[in-house]
Amino acid sequence: MSTSKRYAMPSKPTLLACAMASCLAIAMPNVFAQSTGATVRGQAASGTEVTAAATTTLEGVTVTANMLPEVKTSEVGATVSNKIISSVPQITRNFLEFADVVPGVAFSVDPGNGATKLQGGAQSPNAINVYIDGVGQKNYVTQGGITGQDSSRGNPFPQLGIGEYKVITQNYKAEYDQVSSAAITAVTKSGTNEFHGELFNQYTDQDWRAKTPAEANAGEKTDTQEKDYGVALGGPIIKDAMHFFFAYEAKDYVTPVTVVPGNSPGPLPPEALAQAGPTSIPFSQDLYFGKLDWTPSDSDLIELSGRYRKESQRDNIGGTQTPGFGSDILNNEKRADLRWQHTADRWLNDAHITWEDTEFGPQPVNNGIAQVYAVQNDNNRVLLQTGAGANFQNKGQKGPAIQDDLSFTDLQWMGDHLVKTGFKYKEVKLNTQEINPANPQFFYNVDESGADDTPYKAFFGVPLAGVGNGSAESKNKQFGIYLQDDWQVNEKLTLNLGVRWDYEETPSYLDYVTPPDVVAALRGWSNINNPNSGININDYISTGNNRDAPKDLWQPRLGFSYDLNADQEHVIFGGVGRSYDRDSFDYLQLEVSKATFPSYEVFFNQPGGPTCDTSQANCVNWDPSFYDINNLRSLVSPTGGGREIDLLNNNLKVPYSDQASIGMRNVVQLGPQAWNTSVTLSRIESKDGFAYILGNRREDGSFFGEGGQPWGFPLPGFGALILGKNGIESKANSLLFSMDKPYTQDSGWGVTVAYTYTDADENRKFGEHYALDAPDITDYPFLTSYGVSKHRLVATGILDGPWGTTFSSKLTLATPKPYSDIAFFGGPFGIPSAIDAPGTGRFLVGGKIFGTRSVDFAVNKDFDLTAGVVFYVRADLINAFNFKNYSDYTVNWGANGVYAPTISANTIGNMFTYPRLFKLSAGVRW
Repeated sequence: MSTSKRYAMPSKPTLLACAMASCLAIAMPNVFAQSTGATVRGQAASGTEVTAAATTTLEGVTVTANMLPEVKTSEVGATVSNKIISSVPQITRNFLEFADVVPGVAFSVDPGNGATKLQGGAQSPNAINVYIDGVGQKNYVTQGGITGQDSSRGNPFPQLGIGEYKVITQNYKAEYDQVSSAAITAVTKSGTNEFHGELFNQYTDQDWRAKTPAEANAGEKTDTQEKDYGVALGGPIIKDAMHFFFAYEAKDYVTPVTVVPGNSPGPLPPEALAQAGPTSIPFSQDLYFGKLDWTPSDSDLIELSGRYRKESQRDNIGGTQTPGFGSDILNNEKRADLRWQHTADRWLNDAHITWEDTEFGPQPVNNGIAQVYAVQNDNNRVLLQTGAGANFQNKGQKGPAIQDDLSFTDLQWMGDHLVKTGFKYKEVKLNTQEINPANPQFFYNVDESGADDTPYKAFFGVPLAGVGNGSAESKNKQFGIYLQDDWQVNEKLTLNLGVRWDYEETPSYLDYVTPPDVVAALRGWSNINNPNSGININDYISTGNNRDAPKDLWQPRLGFSYDLNADQEHVIFGGVGRSYDRDSFDYLQLEVSKATFPSYEVFFNQPGGPTCDTSQANCVNWDPSFYDINNLRSLVSPTGGGREIDLLNNNLKVPYSDQASIGMRNVVQLGPQAWNTSVTLSRIESKDGFAYILGNRREDGSFFGEGGQPWGFPLPGFGALILGKNGIESKANSLLFSMDKPYTQDSGWGVTVAYTYTDADENRKFGEHYALDAPDITDYPFLTSYGVSKHRLVATGILDGPWGTTFSSKLTLATPKPYSDIAFFGGPFGIPSAIDAPGTGRFLVGGKIFGTRSVDFAVNKDFDLTAGVVFYVRADLINAFNFKNYSDYTVNWGANGVYAPTISANTIGNMFTYPRLFKLSAGVRW
């Protein structure tokens, strides 16, 4: 499928040289995914042929070219070519999988449920953003960074519809919003004056893969299969004036997972243990994309595009969760984009009107009650979860937006300026419904003798009288504006000078009024009003008019490049900048939703067994009638007494990252081939991440005491007090090295090498926003980042073979991710003698050299049929050497106040990667 496209240009006579310059400087974004908008500087590779019609205008001219890397920019990143996308071995058909050929990012597949994620540096995947045809795909409610990617095995966009795209790991220009780690900017394919298309089908099943460790232990495989198939069509509606493009891709997966009970002090019930071991989870996706483009005049281009995503999957199975405990998840998304580009002699305007509607909805596979086997005296450590699951959610975002980008392409003042300015205004309704737990969870203690017959506690939800649906809604308004000047001072020095400002109103947060009974309880509670508590409770009591949306989100983004010899072969570059992300509504909504569907814990006195604290209202004698949810709910107040109270700080800030980098790009001649190299040193500090802390305090205002944290000291009349505030931080120093020889038809081969060294610290374990182990998030020490490998190497190769064959490979090596945590040793009653030493631990998993190893291969054979029709067959071999990349570990930090950490891999558990897997594809292109 061609990635070329017609562009509306000024209707005036011009020389061919001017035509080429104009096409490449203004019209290239649909060939080279460089910018969220439509103005880029670039040049075609040597030997590129450009053919014009014998006219004096550019109407009807199509330009296709291999682009040289953009070297005179302060941005840190690189382009992923269409050749890489179509040739390199791939697991998922998610186009983002190839982003890790750029240093500084990592794409991974969750070993438990097959969900994919893209991570930039040491920050959470929530901090990324993807821009498709200039429009951000940010997820405002749930996790994953972009809509649809929360716990999903699906793809955000049909790969058949993607041309080249660019990965920017830091120091992006001012046009990029709602991102603080990696930015991906992709451009979709379009129809041309020729009719083109492609059909494909890809398949694998359990007979085409090696056994997982759990299957090898069990002696048999679980039936699994993966089917990917799709079609793309594009061509003219009115020659030289209107074209269409359509792409459809689908997935039907059955993925193996392993249920692995936790390290148990005694035997589990046989009926529960029988549910452990290898199993599988189903998944299906339908993904549609369509585009119409129309050039009503020589200066105008109008595009209308739409996307529809429909998914169903089973999740929350694997680890300690048995198949019956799982959830069925609906994941649907609709997006539309009406775009108008108008070109004049010295400026270009790019306007969008967009609309989005997303839905994410897990529901339990079964309804009833759950049996959770746990070790009561080990902080309720869960061993195995059976019965009916707890997860019920219905979350989404919906609304229109308008954005406009205006570029001045020929400003002259002390050099050449490409000035770009723009704004975005968005109204988006955010909605959540969270009923957790949807089914009562009964906990059974397990000790050396086995599991008790009766539960020691129950965890369940109760609809609040008169409300009771656990929902929250917010009609948010977002506004952003920016100014960017790419100033070519002279033939050597280029400055990238930009600034942007963003603003967002979240009415559910700004207008929230803390219930009067909660306010009275807080102000009358001496525990928290004691100076020893370290909490000013007035910071969390909202009157409905004492909260303001932040108005100081100014983001300077400054950079430079210096071409030493003015030949683009040796360029020094660097930059500094700030970039704001946003607070996820999934965190903010709990202040509202927890008040309408509160959850409770009730502890039971067991006959002849352990007893609970009878001085507490939530301690009752066990009765089998409590298996009936109505009888269980009768133990607590229907008006919300005893419920957990979630409150947010009245001065919430917006998470951001400060970024700085310095580096050098070089063109190195090795024999007859030119290699592009880049070395970058970077520093990224991410601040003001959102965290929930425990507000419970003892009578003297203290946090620690006998029994550890003050769970037994809730807010009088209610349950635990959970306070939301900012404070999570990460700091990462990185060395980024890349080396590539782009594929060309003349040479018949291409290579990429991406190496990343990361030295990162964080004050909360990667991916966790609850910080309930210490009095405040500021009390947490900085530990080695839990979520990023110190060394990561990704290399790819493409080679044309004889008889229409193409061979490719991919190598992935990564050191183990450090295992860091807080361990309370060194004092009585679990009190840490020092919060950072010896109360913390950090060490590499098992001392292994590699945490992840994988070598993948692919071969493609084309058969030329007739009249431009090509039939092809492709084979992919994933993890060809069947490396065992274990992901389940047992950790022991020590005992009796002695810090002596040990760790061992569960060799019959899950892995970070697939076992050796063979995939076969076939298709037709024309």
